[in-house]
Amino acid sequence: MTLLFFALFAFSLVVSFVATREVRDIATNRGWLSSPKGGRHVHQTALPRLGGVAIFLAFSLSLLLWLGVEMIFPRLVSGTVPVTLLRIYLPACLIFALGIYDDIRGAGPYLKFAVQALAAVLLFAGGMRVLDLPLIFSHTLPWYVGLPLTVLWVLAVTNAFNLIDGLDGLAAGSALFSTVVFFVVALVNQSWLCSLMSISLAGAILGFLRFNFNPATIFLGDSGSLFIGFMLSALALAGAEKAPTFVAVAIPVVSFGLPILETLLSVIRRLISGRPVFTADREHIHHKLLQMGLSHRQVVIVLYAVSAVFAMLSLFLLWPTGSTLGLVLAVVGTGIWLGVQHLNYIEFGELRRVAQRTIEQRQIVINNLSVRRAVEELKAAEDFDQIRSILIAAFEANDFDGFELHTPITIESRDLEPERRVRWTKFPRLMAISNQPSWKLTLDLHTTANRLCGSLVVFRSYSDRDLQLDVNLLTSQFPVALADALDRAATLADVVVAAQRPEFRAYAANV
Repeated sequence: MTLLFFALFAFSLVVSFVATREVRDIATNRGWLSSPKGGRHVHQTALPRLGGVAIFLAFSLSLLLWLGVEMIFPRLVSGTVPVTLLRIYLPACLIFALGIYDDIRGAGPYLKFAVQALAAVLLFAGGMRVLDLPLIFSHTLPWYVGLPLTVLWVLAVTNAFNLIDGLDGLAAGSALFSTVVFFVVALVNQSWLCSLMSISLAGAILGFLRFNFNPATIFLGDSGSLFIGFMLSALALAGAEKAPTFVAVAIPVVSFGLPILETLLSVIRRLISGRPVFTADREHIHHKLLQMGLSHRQVVIVLYAVSAVFAMLSLFLLWPTGSTLGLVLAVVGTGIWLGVQHLNYIEFGELRRVAQRTIEQRQIVINNLSVRRAVEELKAAEDFDQIRSILIAAFEANDFDGFELHTPITIESRDLEPERRVRWTKFPRLMAISNQPSWKLTLDLHTTANRLCGSLVVFRSYSDRDLQLDVNLLTSQFPVALADALDRAATLADVVVAAQRPEFRAYAANV
């Protein structure tokens, strides 16, 4: 048995090596090249992208070799059934044809999903399906639940490997680690068919990597990334028949850690930012690492190490005790959290800000209420001293650092300046806060009758602390209430001054 596995691996490796070189030369001579077009592309020169042809050919010939051995030595590998192999291989051929069409002519996302869904349905009809969901639903799922879950699984894994195919050797190398995991798991569970298929696929990928690792001379293309992703999703479903339920679900998910993480991050990022999910961008994990100053080859090696860690952790789940499961989940969760933090995605920074404001919501409510209370008090204010006291009380209770109230006064009184200015700051030593480094919000004060009564300028020094206040409160009812209060105070002041004039006193005496 060991000799057969080694022979299939070596045969697939050699065929893939030779076929990749031939495909590269033929595609180059005929001009079947992929030119860099910006977006998610990082290569600088035009290269062929039909590497999947070599992988598919090597994998297919390895299976033919195994079938030939099976015919000469019947039952050499007990428990393997050629019919079961065809139930996986035929849908895989459909996916490969889709990839070839996409590499040559280009295919839209809906066509891709439709063909992939059809291939998933064929898998389901052939017995490769999601049987249950451990920890969620312990019973066997009915077909109308298992079918959409199977399609979702195939679509997710297939496109996950297609999504990370952005650097030389990244998708193929990550898939190689997952394929080795499947081979080991299949051996432990004595699933000989999955063992033969996974070792053949591993040889095909490794032979191709010789030409795809940086600096690459040929790309994997959709014919390769879609085919590899589909085969791995199908092997996971096929291996589930002979593995404990939890192992059958957990090991593939963990071993596909990098492509699944990339897919989830991409979908979440685009949903948060309001962009279409299917648009390409330069914010994938490998793009972020390149922006941090790592070279192309260094990024690939780092992500190889990440894939290797995921693969190793998934193998620990072959013996799923409580402590093992807790350790794996803790390591995976901590690693993902720290990794995403260092990538500095602005979308997740916005989520952190929203979460922080949720935690601080009580203080926000307190600050908002101080403004609302000031609005109600200003409606009853009748002189400048009351207005000044209300403003100081309101701004002492919120996150602004100071304010200046500018009010033009046209009263003929030596006690009042031509323009009355009220200044206040939380920092007594900074009397002229307008001269300090800060950002300013200027509110023109218009009364209900739309008469200008001056302006209020609020200041806040530059800092990392969030403004815990709904600014809309300051820009809606507050300026009108303040303007009306100033208008009433000015009117009252006019009356008082007029009452002090001699002619008014004489008139009052005569009355």
